[in-house]
Amino acid sequence: MKYVFFDIECACVYKHCAKICSFGYVVTDERFAVLEREDILMNPKGKFHLTDRKGGEGLVLPYEYEDFKKYPPFPAHYRRIKELLEGDVLVMGHATLNDVNYLNLETKRYKLPSFRFEFHDTQFLYMNTERDFSKQSGLGAIAEELGVQFTPHRAVDDAYATMRVCEALCAREGVDVKGLIARYGVRGGRIADYKIVPPVSAGLRQYIAERDEQREARARAHDEFYRFVNKNMNRRKKGGSLEGKVFCFARDVELDVEVSVKLVSVIFNSGGRYTSHPAECNVYIARGQGGPRFQSAIQSGAAYIPLESLRVALEGAE
Repeated sequence: MKYVFFDIECACVYKHCAKICSFGYVVTDERFAVLEREDILMNPKGKFHLTDRKGGEGLVLPYEYEDFKKYPPFPAHYRRIKELLEGDVLVMGHATLNDVNYLNLETKRYKLPSFRFEFHDTQFLYMNTERDFSKQSGLGAIAEELGVQFTPHRAVDDAYATMRVCEALCAREGVDVKGLIARYGVRGGRIADYKIVPPVSAGLRQYIAERDEQREARARAHDEFYRFVNKNMNRRKKGGSLEGKVFCFARDVELDVEVSVKLVSVIFNSGGRYTSHPAECNVYIARGQGGPRFQSAIQSGAAYIPLESLRVALEGAE
């Protein structure tokens, strides 16, 4: 079986429009020997409005933009790209879901039949090998870690770097591509009838289940803490040593119910009050400095007391 690694660059990308200007691909055999590579340039039929992955300005493609006008637009290359991706091949990219979406948007734009193929993703495979689904690493970062060098944002070079990253991952794991996919229980993404299904794996399913369980646990802890606060706020001692003091805890302190309920009890018994809004407090309790809640409290004039020092600060207040 042949492998097809591909990457796409666009003149601009919006929610319902992606004007492709370059389709780069590398075809290899199962030992990653390059059989074919090319950068297919095309007229995007639109202005260039380039942003980075976070939407910021300043992304520069290593091309002369005026040159794109010399080439035919996407429909002229559609059949060739379709033959590349829909043959008896294993298709792979990096953050492939984005590029598949660009293809999907262009077929809709020009009223062409939908693509139909399965695809894999080196970014997703890397996340599985690292057993970390909390962040998406860019091609450059992964390539640097694995010792792969390339010129970013030239589509054919990105496709080649994607191939080298895949090769390096296989070498590190001691398997071929199919073995890598099988080891982590990866099911490829799919596109058909203009509908896209992302890749999934056993590791991702477990991560999502654990993440959802943690979210539910945090929600339960949040509800338990604020039920206690709302029930006991008006029962606090009047005229105590903390009269006039308004406390707010960092989120992780609030959610540590065994600790937070005891502390807020001491505060209420000493006449203090509690607020969920850090900008409204004059005493902010956290395990460390930093974060938007901390900044909001400090900018509003609150005093910061480390959690470990709170019992000392409240000594004799009970």
